[in-house]
Amino acid sequence: MSPSYQLLRVQDPADLARRASELMAASIDIALDQRDRAQIALSGGSTPAESYSRLALQHLPWDRVDVLLGDERWVAADDASSNARMLRQTLLARGTPGAAARFHAVPTVETASPEDSAVAFADLVQSLCPGSPPIFDLMVLGLGDDGHTASLFPGTEAVDEQARWTTIGRGKGLDRITLTAPVLSAARQVVFLVSGAGKQQALARLLDASESPARTP
Repeated sequence: MSPSYQLLRVQDPADLARRASELMAASIDIALDQRDRAQIALSGGSTPAESYSRLALQHLPWDRVDVLLGDERWVAADDASSNARMLRQTLLARGTPGAAARFHAVPTVETASPEDSAVAFADLVQSLCPGSPPIFDLMVLGLGDDGHTASLFPGTEAVDEQARWTTIGRGKGLDRITLTAPVLSAARQVVFLVSGAGKQQALARLLDASESPARTP
């Protein structure tokens, strides 16, 4: 079966942030109409940060929303490169409605190793999300200019992991804890936020049904 998707083009980064925040809010609203709680997994990076700041201002029943990350660098929570730190400064910023959401950070350096972190994160995801693989209501993903998403980097073992819900992604000099392809693909709604001229080739490959997932996970 051919993949089904809708491609939305926007005018500029501000328009992307506005449209993305509205889309995410609608997805959460729909999930909460159908279930007691909603589980969402968000991406890190610079592209979605403004979208999350706008989303934080939406008056949703945030106390019924579980927020997780699709991947995280194996660094301390206060490290400048931590995705959790970025979320705490945007979606979960103090004084905003979004601060009432329940954030479940990826266990990182408080565990003994990245391998232990991956196991702990898999247990966390399975405890929150029903299904095998676990099903998120919303999965927000980015796209690297090399074709990676979450921390599934082209040509690495993480891309081929099918039996586990989390694994270690190795790319750009850091160990990362990441959800695997079965979990990313199982979400009720998947949204890619892509911005920048450098992403055009990667986006074209992403939309090409004949493209190998080994090159564009």
